[in-house]
Amino acid sequence: MEVFSALLNAVDAWIWGPPMIVLLFGTHLFMTVRTGFIQRKTFTGIRLSVTKDPDSEGDVSQFQALTTALASTIGTGNIIGVGTAVFLGGPGAVLWCWLTGVFGIATKYSESLIAVKYRVKTEDGRMLGGAMYALERGLPWKKFGKAMAVIFAFFAAVASFGIGCGTQINAIAEVVENNLPIGIPRIVIGIVFGIITAIVIIGGIKSIATVCEKLVPLMALFYVLGCIVILGINSDFILPALRTIVTLAFTPGAVAGGLVGRGIMVAMQYGVARGLFSNESGMGSAPLVASAAQTRNPVRQALVSATGTFWDTVVVCLMTGLVLVTTIMKNPQINMDMIQNGGQMTTAAFSQIPVIGPAILVIGIITFAYSTILGWSYYGERAAEYLLGRKAILPYKIIFTAIVVVGPVLALDLVWTIADILNALMAVPNLIAVLLLSGVIAKETKYYLAHLDEKDETEIPVVDK
Repeated sequence: MEVFSALLNAVDAWIWGPPMIVLLFGTHLFMTVRTGFIQRKTFTGIRLSVTKDPDSEGDVSQFQALTTALASTIGTGNIIGVGTAVFLGGPGAVLWCWLTGVFGIATKYSESLIAVKYRVKTEDGRMLGGAMYALERGLPWKKFGKAMAVIFAFFAAVASFGIGCGTQINAIAEVVENNLPIGIPRIVIGIVFGIITAIVIIGGIKSIATVCEKLVPLMALFYVLGCIVILGINSDFILPALRTIVTLAFTPGAVAGGLVGRGIMVAMQYGVARGLFSNESGMGSAPLVASAAQTRNPVRQALVSATGTFWDTVVVCLMTGLVLVTTIMKNPQINMDMIQNGGQMTTAAFSQIPVIGPAILVIGIITFAYSTILGWSYYGERAAEYLLGRKAILPYKIIFTAIVVVGPVLALDLVWTIADILNALMAVPNLIAVLLLSGVIAKETKYYLAHLDEKDETEIPVVDK
């Protein structure tokens, strides 16, 4: 197992080295320019997210599509993932995580636009979309597009068991085990959540979206307000923490609280990796549900989907990073030499805040992680259906639920490493679609930003699934 773990870590370090950082961050920057800095329309997207286009085709409302996507993105990456980034990459990783979110808004917008534009529907009226349909239908090289589509769908289906299931239920089990006074066997936690998950996902996207549109706003509001209270307690260290984060994003060094910066490349590697894990911009996951939304035109839903990255990384991840750095700097009794992973760092930081700190951590991780399980079950289902047809849906749900049950007893660090690798492998074909279709994205953006209420009358193809 040690050899296997070392091999995975080596693969993870290689795949998240300079080439992946350049591809991911380069796409974010390129699409920011190509879309005319679409980030400026973030508040338009927020407004559209609470409107409805009931006269348009789709399975769920725009808000339900957004909250289902947010359910998947606002997960343990926002809490434990940020802690892991700080632990491995130093406080400077917070800046790179945040910048990944700011510029990632353009990529999330772009991938969602082509997902809606090239979506198809089944004979029974269900909407299907995502990178695989954009690759298959949008590219002029049909064999290449189909091959990339299959690769994306395969890695998306497999990744759903890791990023969307294994890491999440494992995090729930760990936080329950470490913070509740009564001992609950990990397998019992898995069984309970497995039953709850099966009940929800058996109803498909409408059942998942109904739960997510109620759960996500409440859990996010609770967590953000809790972080604001903690930052109020740590207010005297906010400015020093910000200076530390910016300084250590570019240079190695040590600061108060035993925090150590490891240089620009290490900070970038873990900041960008955890940023992608958190907001999933460029990974192609959120467009799978964006394509199911009722929307008048692709740009409207793309703007709504892009706000997911704003809420997830620009707001929630930044607040988590500030809470961690300010708390560790303010509390020198936190012994960084005794901390072995990002999860322990997060627990140590939040536990320094009487009453409210542990409560925010426990409730935040449980609700964030569980909502992610629900959202990713849909992503994986769509990928499995693309690969094997509708007959694959039920077996997929059974396997997914089984992993929820056994997930708590898996080694957390190993699962995180596998999830990191699968994230990158998913991102590559999706980013190829975004870059090769950037001309279409730019054209649609220019037209529909000037005609935002206009309905796209293009006929949606019907496929036999």
